[in-house]
Amino acid sequence: MLIQLGLLSDFVHTRYVIHLSTGKRLVLFRLPSIDPSRSKPNEANGWSYFAMEAECPHAGGPMVNSNVDIEDSAYVASCPWHAYDFNIETGESSVGIKACTFPIVISEGHVGLEFPTEDGRGVSLAKLEPVSEQVKLKQHERSIDSSLAKGADPGPAHYLDENATFCDWAVHILNTANPEHKIELTTHLFALFTAREKTSLPIPLGKGTITPPHQPPREELNEVDPSAMPKSGRGGTLKSRIAMLHALANIELWAIDLAIDICVRFSTFQTEQNAQELPRTFFHDWLKVASDEAKHFSLLRTRLEEMGSYFGALPVHHSLWQSATETAHDLRARISIIALVHEARGLDVNPMTIQKFRNAGDSESVKALEVIHNDEITHVTTGHRWLTWICEQEGTDPVQVFRSNVRKHFRGPIRGPFNEEARLQAGMDRSWYENHINN
Repeated sequence: MLIQLGLLSDFVHTRYVIHLSTGKRLVLFRLPSIDPSRSKPNEANGWSYFAMEAECPHAGGPMVNSNVDIEDSAYVASCPWHAYDFNIETGESSVGIKACTFPIVISEGHVGLEFPTEDGRGVSLAKLEPVSEQVKLKQHERSIDSSLAKGADPGPAHYLDENATFCDWAVHILNTANPEHKIELTTHLFALFTAREKTSLPIPLGKGTITPPHQPPREELNEVDPSAMPKSGRGGTLKSRIAMLHALANIELWAIDLAIDICVRFSTFQTEQNAQELPRTFFHDWLKVASDEAKHFSLLRTRLEEMGSYFGALPVHHSLWQSATETAHDLRARISIIALVHEARGLDVNPMTIQKFRNAGDSESVKALEVIHNDEITHVTTGHRWLTWICEQEGTDPVQVFRSNVRKHFRGPIRGPFNEEARLQAGMDRSWYENHINN
């Protein structure tokens, strides 16, 4: 049956989640037509429309967050969890499994979805939800009362010239103290890197040509010892929710630096035994993590301002960077502690945090926190993938390497409760963390 999705003129986003009356969820992609000279039923005004199931058939990853590329004159979406790729028109995959796709028909100024039904049951559109991947940049203006925020407008961010290497950009971002400039430059570098990877002139990495700072600087923040941080409460009051979001924003800001730092600090890394260098995909994957963290910070900063506060209004601590300092000598240790302990712990606590905001009726914060949670599954996946890759090159067991590094570089045991489902989605079965790793 043909389900009407809406007027063609109303479709302006590149992705939408289609919610059907049966509870089924699909992803609608709106992408530039690869060959505009050939008219197809799913094309109009230079745009092509595709629909596929919202969950990856491999492990349920969110296809709404997939990376989309062109291969052999066709669009291919790669699942953010395990990089399974699918032709978004046919559902075919290079790994042998197939995703369900659904024809889109453009007719008389309307967008329709061809959806199969069983036993003559009717299916209708329940909701069409646009998806925005855009970082919420301030563009050099305050959205809150200037009397609330510290400091003057910092002006535009400083961009490097066309001769800058990847590592030049990475160190520049690390040395950028202003958080608005940091997220702007991070998203720019990711866009630049991915765009040039598809050309004959990719950005040179510049491995080993520049040294990252011992600790990235911060601007006008009240820094305190972790033990001196005020309690944020349980989210039942506006003050409590602001404190919780402020603490999370501080974590996301450090997470940008951690993902950038791992690229430049370990750019010359070589595996033992076979002296294998890190491939360019390593730098792409961690830069994607940094870009996600920039988006997360922008979502939380925006939400703080909507609630009448701002980032920097409360004290912050830098204990997350202490783990970076502790593991600055070894990439295996860095991945183990940052991605597979700290990020994985986020998977455990995020659902409880989201529920607190839901109980308080704060739906806007819930939306932001759900985006962050889904992205963080992919970040743990990235850590799992690259530690596993290193261990495969070196003939070692990644679980044992991880547990050994936790004993050496993490204070105290890893305690539950564990979000076993999310951890498994990221590649971490119970062998990674069961029986509590004790120092």
